[in-house]
Amino acid sequence: MNLPNRLTVLRIIMVPVFVAFLLAEGLPHHYLAALALFAAASYTDHLDGKLARSRNLITTFGKFMDPLADKILVISALVCFVALGLANVWLVLIIIFREFMVTSIRLVAVDSGVVIAANRWGKVKTVSQVVAILVILLLQYLLELAGLGLLPALAGAQIQSAFVLAGNVFLLIATFFAVLSGGVYLKQNWGLVAKEM
Repeated sequence: MNLPNRLTVLRIIMVPVFVAFLLAEGLPHHYLAALALFAAASYTDHLDGKLARSRNLITTFGKFMDPLADKILVISALVCFVALGLANVWLVLIIIFREFMVTSIRLVAVDSGVVIAANRWGKVKTVSQVVAILVILLLQYLLELAGLGLLPALAGAQIQSAFVLAGNVFLLIATFFAVLSGGVYLKQNWGLVAKEM
């Protein structure tokens, strides 16, 4: 297994650790730990693609597993956010539906001997989701610091509601790009899908 593919596998392995910290509400600075883990895992996505292209290490495994690792990481974060009351459930459901749809298209393509690599809109979608998740984690960490008495100016229910709303605005933007990129994938590969119907 080459280095880019190892980084992809590492990203998948990091997911349960990230989720454990995110949901560890009694643990001080758990949002900071979750933020650091998510940022590190997201950076491996950038790094594995860069290494694969620069060293000519692009493989079928990487083309399939890299976007799948992204989906596992992002969906895990979003489901946890819903459980914690930090994300609108409908936005998360739309994103998850899009991910299942695109993965299904990829599976149909693989069965036909075609590997669909991530396109530009898929990358914009991924970046917008990563940014939304990082913003939500950062805002919650600031609230955690306020709860610990370290940022008293941010204490209060109104600030908390405003931060949740701000996070959902970023998530709404990510949902827009998820729908847009999903539509592009469907349009570009409709021939493959129609052939299997």
